Amino acid sequence: MDDARIVELYWQRDEAAITETQTKYGHYCYCIAYNILKNNEDAKECENNTYLDAWNSMPPNKPAILSSFLGMITRRISLDKFRKSMSKKRGGGEAELSLDELEWCVPSDKSIDDEMDSENLAKLISSFLKDLPKTECNVFLRRYWHFDSIKDISKRYGYTQSKVKMMLKRTREKLANYLEKEGVFI
Repeated sequence: MDDARIVELYWQRDEAAITETQTKYGHYCYCIAYNILKNNEDAKECENNTYLDAWNSMPPNKPAILSSFLGMITRRISLDKFRKSMSKKRGGGEAELSLDELEWCVPSDKSIDDEMDSENLAKLISSFLKDLPKTECNVFLRRYWHFDSIKDISKRYGYTQSKVKMMLKRTREKLANYLEKEGVFI
């Protein structure tokens, strides 16, 4: 079923919307959650909570790109769950490492998560990513949106782990310079 029809089902308050969403985007949402949480049960819980959140937010929202809308919901829910678990115990997951890597190039006294919620900053980062070469953009997104490990990214693209690390470092530096030129000071 196409996305417009699924969104229409949500607007009609038809429970088939959830079934159709799960069929089409269940694996996608699960993978986002799993890459953050590294736990099957928690990832499945976040996937299910994504459907509930989508149900509660449509209407009034009518997303143009359903996959991005669901991905943002899943990511937010998963990061919230991750933060709660990290406040109980400190550990070194890929999500924490990824956020730590970005921390220095995204400005402010707020946390990276607070800044990422900022609409202006999100637009600037989106604009920055559009200007990157496709592979560089994909590697950056795999690391900082999907929270893939360096090892997984290197396998996916056939690069050495050193090359992936260097590519990410250079892209972070470009991002910091870009944000500074746009008036966002670190």
